Amino acid sequence: MLKTWRRLISASASGLLLFTVLINVHAGPAVAAAAAVAQGTEQDVFRIVALGDSITAGYEPGMTDPSVKPYGYAERLLEQGWYHGRSELKNYGILGLKTAGLLQYTGAIKDSAVITPEAIQPGLSDPRTLQFAALAPQIRTELAAADLITITIGGNDVSSLFLNYKTLTDADFASQLAERLTEYSSNVTALLKNIREVNPQATILLADQYQPAPKIALGASYDKLMNAAAQFTIAAENIAATLNQAGAPLKVAHVAAKFAGVEGSLTHIIGAGAADFHPTQLGYERIATVFAEMQWGEYRTPAVTAMASETAPMSIVVKGKELNTPNKLILKNGQNFLALKDILNAVGADGKWDNKTSSATVIYGGRTVVITIGSKTIKVNGADVAIDTPAFLHKVGKEDKTYLPLAALATGLGFDVNYSSKLRTAFINP
Repeated sequence: MLKTWRRLISASASGLLLFTVLINVHAGPAVAAAAAVAQGTEQDVFRIVALGDSITAGYEPGMTDPSVKPYGYAERLLEQGWYHGRSELKNYGILGLKTAGLLQYTGAIKDSAVITPEAIQPGLSDPRTLQFAALAPQIRTELAAADLITITIGGNDVSSLFLNYKTLTDADFASQLAERLTEYSSNVTALLKNIREVNPQATILLADQYQPAPKIALGASYDKLMNAAAQFTIAAENIAATLNQAGAPLKVAHVAAKFAGVEGSLTHIIGAGAADFHPTQLGYERIATVFAEMQWGEYRTPAVTAMASETAPMSIVVKGKELNTPNKLILKNGQNFLALKDILNAVGADGKWDNKTSSATVIYGGRTVVITIGSKTIKVNGADVAIDTPAFLHKVGKEDKTYLPLAALATGLGFDVNYSSKLRTAFINP
């Protein structure tokens, strides 16, 4: 999709973006053990597969540290999924990918065939491409199971044209634009057919192309480039109109409109060093908002301001509802503890307290879980299961409340517990 409408991050060839391949959650020390989903019966999970270029990958200038995980539109979309239930993300954004490259890649995925990076697209600088290429058979399985498939592709197809627009006559610019539009339409139509052969029913959201340079930088050429971007939106809409079917929705995510007129704040083109047309964090949030509103009709943020400081209180979202309770979350031994009663009330579980054994018994979802104060094991259907940090009693007013670690919810009750360090929010889904 909307890549940089300039050269692909040329300075990033060596160690660039050695990110987690299948990024799923930005785990923080506060809930280190809580990100794992408990093993057990198969649960209904909303599955997202993101395909495309560096916008899908979540790239920003300077992301050369392997320890730095991207926080782009796809990761935000995963968080939005957590507001609605168990969700997972598989992100296969490849830096520098063009529509022809994604066509080759989806063809290999369709055929469950291992492919080489050069066969996908010659000269790709993304060091993860070798691994992504080898994963094609696995990705086919993931794609077939997806509920939502998002695609950002096309910006790299026109980057050279937009970089060189000043050197072209209007007639040459129009001619080259027409060629790229034809190629874009052909390739995107074909790659979408590859995807549909693998998954005939998932919702597919195809992003259009934003024009990344502000008017102050382009002057009189601003309208010319905006018109060119609008033609790509029309091309995407025509593709969607051709392939969209009842029960197999294919829609255009109108990202370009969200960037129009505010490009300077949503891209890195204005800033220190060389200009870069990738989205800023605000830009990625705008893109995620478009996708989320199309899928769920809303884009949610916690009551505590997103991207808040480490000293801000953490939010807890249970079954899509933010937990509002006077029993404050407690940080102890690097883990977050919640009042057991609050969780039981939120999910509608039954619980009882035994003074003699200082234990709470919880019955939920076919499980009977016994949580004993001070014990590093809990009983799940009679079997001992280890937990890192034991539950404890905490006095709130005149009452002693049982507090247990978030990790115990996953380990004992089989809940799906995920933590977003960016939102400082724990998402709990039974």
